[in-house]
Amino acid sequence: MLGWLASGGAGGLHRRVWRGGSSSGTGTSSSSSSSSSSSSSRQQLILKQQFLEQQLVVEQQCYRCIADPTETNGPYPSDGSNSVNGAVSNILTSSGVVRSDIRSSFGSSTTTAPGVPLVLTITLVNSNMACAPLEGYAIYIWHCNRDGNYSLYSSGVTNENYLRGVQVTDANGQVTFTTIFPACYSGRYPHIHIEVYPSLAAATSYASSVLVSQMAMPSAICTAVYNNATGYTQSITNFAAVSTSSDNVFNTSTAAQLAQQTPSLAGSVTAGYTGTILVGVGA
Repeated sequence: MLGWLASGGAGGLHRRVWRGGSSSGTGTSSSSSSSSSSSSSRQQLILKQQFLEQQLVVEQQCYRCIADPTETNGPYPSDGSNSVNGAVSNILTSSGVVRSDIRSSFGSSTTTAPGVPLVLTITLVNSNMACAPLEGYAIYIWHCNRDGNYSLYSSGVTNENYLRGVQVTDANGQVTFTTIFPACYSGRYPHIHIEVYPSLAAATSYASSVLVSQMAMPSAICTAVYNNATGYTQSITNFAAVSTSSDNVFNTSTAAQLAQQTPSLAGSVTAGYTGTILVGVGA
């Protein structure tokens, strides 16, 4: 954008300022000294406007790109930080966890978690370097199913590992996961967990993560899904009793942080939803 301003964009701005001048071009010519002075004033005005416009672009970039807040990984991360039935739970070391479609279990089970489809593209950026994309980082996400249960932990799904997966960011800092819309269980606002690692090789234990955070599902989409989709009935009452301001995780986020933590989604209950979210890391 700044390059545009310095080249063709600046020329366009020059023309706009020129048309806004007081001379109509039809009157008697001024003296050479007066003409020179007028030209100098116009040039100063152009340079000033260019500077202000460039400054606005930089300020907007900085506002759009902030570091995501650190949040708890919760009781169901399977990242090596806790145990289930006396054994450390760590799906990050399992063959098959690196995948884009996380709706089904892998390994001993191939059960697919039912629910409204959600295709989410995550863009990982360096919040300390003008939103530069971070390539080669590993992103691990996980969330509950439409009943509010977590694979590997919750009763009835301890033998499942669906709705968990890892991907490596491309040159644009992006990964895309295909999953389902998560439920709203009692006491928590609907969310998706995320952990960021500096490389795939480092993505074997929570201790190597550079960011642990959570995404807040858009309120309007939550209402649409819970009230119209099959299998989300329990979420209706739970969602009515919670908000981001009452949630014990999102209530500490600033308005700017919460805006960045909320994905932008489009679609329908019937067709499913697609969307994007920007995740900032102070790398």
